[in-house]
Amino acid sequence: MTTSEPPCRPPVIADDHTLTPPEPLPGAPSRALRMRAADGWERFMRRVEAQRDTGT
Repeated sequence: MTTSEPPCRPPVIADDHTLTPPEPLPGAPSRALRMRAADGWERFMRRVEAQRDTGT
């Protein structure tokens, strides 16, 4: 079975170009801020769990 279209290939990127993440939309939090918030939330949840275990 043959098709008239060539196989799909990923785009080729020139060696001198580096991929940079797109800028966030105005008013949207940056990736760094989202990562800090996620880390803080995890620490908060661990602290709450520890307090429940100790009954404090």
